[in-house]
Amino acid sequence: MPKKIALITGISGQDGAYLAKFLLKKNYKVIGVERRSARSNNWRLERLNIANKVTIEDIDIKEINNLIRLFNKYKIDEVYNLAAQSFVHSSFQNPIETSQVNAIGVLNILEIIRNHKSKIKFYQASTSEMFGKHGKKKQDEKTIFHPRSPYATSKTFAHYSVQNYRESYNLHAVNGILFNHESPLRGEEFITRKITLGLAKIYLGKQKILKIGNIYSKRDWGYAEDYIEAMWKMIQSKKPKDYVIATGKNHSVKQFINECVKILKLNTKWIGKGLNEKLINIKNNRTLISIDKKYFRPAEVDNLKGNYNKAKRELKWKPKTSFKNLVKMMIESDLENVKNLK
Repeated sequence: MPKKIALITGISGQDGAYLAKFLLKKNYKVIGVERRSARSNNWRLERLNIANKVTIEDIDIKEINNLIRLFNKYKIDEVYNLAAQSFVHSSFQNPIETSQVNAIGVLNILEIIRNHKSKIKFYQASTSEMFGKHGKKKQDEKTIFHPRSPYATSKTFAHYSVQNYRESYNLHAVNGILFNHESPLRGEEFITRKITLGLAKIYLGKQKILKIGNIYSKRDWGYAEDYIEAMWKMIQSKKPKDYVIATGKNHSVKQFINECVKILKLNTKWIGKGLNEKLINIKNNRTLISIDKKYFRPAEVDNLKGNYNKAKRELKWKPKTSFKNLVKMMIESDLENVKNLK
């Protein structure tokens, strides 16, 4: 029996690398799509020891003709679209580029699958950021979207495009509405990794202070590798549907920091209010973390917490890794990373 062929866009990212590892274990042939500029950034694939086990194609998903050639080159069974400009802060600075990648890029792939008239299955990485200012204690598949950033609005366009193509052309296309998911492979620009890496450097005397933005926004943080299985399960289901993938629990950025500090066994306390709030080392009164207004979003999403009951019921999926274990895994990994820095 020939191997199934899976196409992963954004393969060099956190999710792409974990998904490639997962699919290789299931005996898939994995084709990864990356822009040329990202080729030098394959450290995640190397960290997972799979860089030489996947085929990488240099393609920008904004370029439909190159995508068409790719789909003609391989007999693709499943497409996992994880490519995105996914850093919310950057989306305010580059809204047009963000929309071209996150919205039009998805439309390009959907059009190719439709015109192929094949049974290619398609997974779209949607996001909890689409809920934005939702007004609900927990968000599920029926919660109305109120996106609060160019990133979230572009993802909402893509989400509805997937639904539209599924209903209009009978495509096996699904949206995974994944809440925040982290890991030691998370990019350093994301708040969780910024905190674990920054505190690891401070702990080991490589950095004096860490500056961050809003410490009171709350997120539903899960472990990325747990969420990969849910993506695969969605695409295998007989009837294509959209699912929320989350832990059902949330924590503030401040709580995330406090958990890191506890693991590092630092004797600290928070003092001050508002922009003057900071975390100090009680031992020597030194400031470890301070608030900087430049890291605040123009429109904040204050509180996200997912209801994953539908995925639990229909996909038999649930998160395996606790918040505490996730933070521990990340801080220990970054302590090791910093120790190995030359």
